[in-house]
Amino acid sequence: MKLVWSPETASKAYIDTVKSCEAFQDSSVAELVSAMAAGWNAKLIVETWSQGGAIATSIGLAVASLHTGGRHVCVVPDEESASEYAEAMGKAGMSPEVVAGEPEEVMEGLVGVDFLVVDCRRGDFARVLRAAKLGQRGAVLACKNASARGTADFRWRSVVEGGGSRRRLVRSVFLPVEKGLDIAHVAAAGGSSTGKEKGRWVKHVDRQSGEEYVIRK
Repeated sequence: MKLVWSPETASKAYIDTVKSCEAFQDSSVAELVSAMAAGWNAKLIVETWSQGGAIATSIGLAVASLHTGGRHVCVVPDEESASEYAEAMGKAGMSPEVVAGEPEEVMEGLVGVDFLVVDCRRGDFARVLRAAKLGQRGAVLACKNASARGTADFRWRSVVEGGGSRRRLVRSVFLPVEKGLDIAHVAAAGGSSTGKEKGRWVKHVDRQSGEEYVIRK
């Protein structure tokens, strides 16, 4: 089985996220990842967060999980971050699962990830990507605040396929949304990275903000 795109579900999640994030000035990434997670019908949605981070993306992913009937889990570095995150999400009327700990240990218990969003402002974001136990249908991986990587050498293929992993990179795209959003589509175990998968990336322009989004259809 492969991830199958549903434009209708993506549209509904996008609209609901726009409504839920009206109070946040920077919510473009939240709306985009929400639509993508819902459109791919992600059943296990995982994100990373640390103290002081924006909460809009988390709200968007929570909205997506409601549309897919899936599970939304947030990985934080410590209990203090967990408390702050839970409080912020509670004010938004949402209560996703929160797990604190080292990336390798936490991700070991999250098997079958369909959609993963990491924050590049966390120094361990690459470790989270490598440790993720992706689903048999493949997965979509996203790095928000990608500009925070600075001049560090980052290559999707080395993260996705390194260390003898059977995961295969299908394609990736960088979007200049907010502080940068880097997205990769990873094939299921044993899948091909030749780019011959059916589907294509399409550009969408938000009529209100004028921002451009690219979504695989």
